[in-house]
Amino acid sequence: MSYYDVDAILTDAQPSSIQKLPCTFELEVPGLGILDGNPGENIKAGTRVDLPLWLGEMLSIGARLGTSRLVSLDLPSALSERVMNALKADPRTVDLRTLAPHFYSLGVRILELFEEEEMVDILTDTFKKRAAEIADHAHNPRGALGDGAEFLRGLDETERQLFRIAHDSAKEMRVWSGEAKKR
Repeated sequence: MSYYDVDAILTDAQPSSIQKLPCTFELEVPGLGILDGNPGENIKAGTRVDLPLWLGEMLSIGARLGTSRLVSLDLPSALSERVMNALKADPRTVDLRTLAPHFYSLGVRILELFEEEEMVDILTDTFKKRAAEIADHAHNPRGALGDGAEFLRGLDETERQLFRIAHDSAKEMRVWSGEAKKR
């Protein structure tokens, strides 16, 4: 992650819904019970806590440095097995925005922490299939207003940017070819 990467910052710290990462403490930590809702207490080994993505990532770094790790990480609910199965079945029916406003950015961050080859394939396939649907709606505004409205509401931020770019380029192409009224 780059220090200046806006999408990474927003993935970590959405004010309305900070992305949580399920973590299990491997060691007892004195005075950190506030994370578990018990201020002044210790966090016991084996305690499971949902931590902000950035904090869970930082606490798990010890495992990468070869020392005993403080926490072990689990996949967030937005990338759970249930969601992956739904994406395999039909990616166009899944409301990604509800799962995580920056769904693909979250996937990239999680794949930096976990080696999940199947998840890479599923997310790649999902993006390809949804991108084709997005382009169709961007070039056909009537479809976006009718049956496609529900699909478009479920786009994550990356897909929304893709929709805007495709829509604007289709509009510019019509202007260029003389089909639309000049500005």
